[in-house]
Amino acid sequence: MTALLVYGAYGYTGELVAAELCARGHDPVLAGRNATKLDRIGTRLGCDTRAFPVGAAAAHLDGVDVVLNCAGPFTETATPLADACLDAGVDYLDITGEIPVFETLARRDDDARDADATLLPGVGFDVVPTDCLAAHLAQRLPDATHLALGFEPHGGISPGTAATAVGQLGDGGAVRRDGRLLSVPPAHRQRRIDFGTGTRTAVTFPWGDVATAFRSTGIPNVEVYIPMPSAARRALRASGHLAPLFDAAPVRDTLRSLITRFVDGPDADERATGRAHIWGEVSSDATGETAVSRLVTPETYAFTVDAATTAAERTLDGDTPPGYQTPATAFGADFVTDLDGVTRTDDGDA
Repeated sequence: MTALLVYGAYGYTGELVAAELCARGHDPVLAGRNATKLDRIGTRLGCDTRAFPVGAAAAHLDGVDVVLNCAGPFTETATPLADACLDAGVDYLDITGEIPVFETLARRDDDARDADATLLPGVGFDVVPTDCLAAHLAQRLPDATHLALGFEPHGGISPGTAATAVGQLGDGGAVRRDGRLLSVPPAHRQRRIDFGTGTRTAVTFPWGDVATAFRSTGIPNVEVYIPMPSAARRALRASGHLAPLFDAAPVRDTLRSLITRFVDGPDADERATGRAHIWGEVSSDATGETAVSRLVTPETYAFTVDAATTAAERTLDGDTPPGYQTPATAFGADFVTDLDGVTRTDDGDA
């Protein structure tokens, strides 16, 4: 029987994913560093468990065909787990949104093809909806030279997401220009965007699509935006001056400790009722044409559970090509609209 291992299965998102896999009739192996926490969830779900740090993963993949990594910060967990997967010929998936992770794994494309294994990061809200919307827009305007994406989420964040954000505080912003990743100041550009709920002021944000969209679409210029009130925009821009402080390990460790104590993810009602709005625009320098499309999805964590579980199922079924993939290159632009509660509209739709 094909085996799926979920690493980080006792984290906020990992536990939700593990429970959903069981509800769909799967019997995942649950893994992570903490044996006590694993035993709790393993007993509740009736699943086997394997406790090990990511650096020892190679010794714990016997009988495993697919690893789904739900343990952030992914800058710390993705590379050792992916390395172990490639050595064993095991497919690797995760739910990262971190640009360095996408770029690092993309450089392992040849290794993954040689191992006949898939490297597929970003199978949650980061970056399935935006990546699939980018691919859809590229199909609508094949000679597009510029891509802008944006999202308006609703609800809270999990401890893992907050800890990942802390790790990125010193990195500033990022965009893609002429095919190259460029570092830019935080919130360095702003524009007015209608996400489908009215026009808002949004600023550039270093979302994972700055890395992935170029590989999904070939469009060389990519920016991602999120809406922010004026006070938050000013604070984000000011944070660029504090980057050296956030890069200090003691500061990051203190912030992560506070997160562990005080941050909880959205509750079941919030996951069931929340919605997120995604916007995308492509334009062509050659023709002057533009096209706009939008998505409405379930709340971000509810979406992540469905997307990651479905991606894992399709990978178990052998539907994912070998090598480095994005959600859109692995499953196509319509993968997102196959998920529950997602609608897509194009500009000009009635």
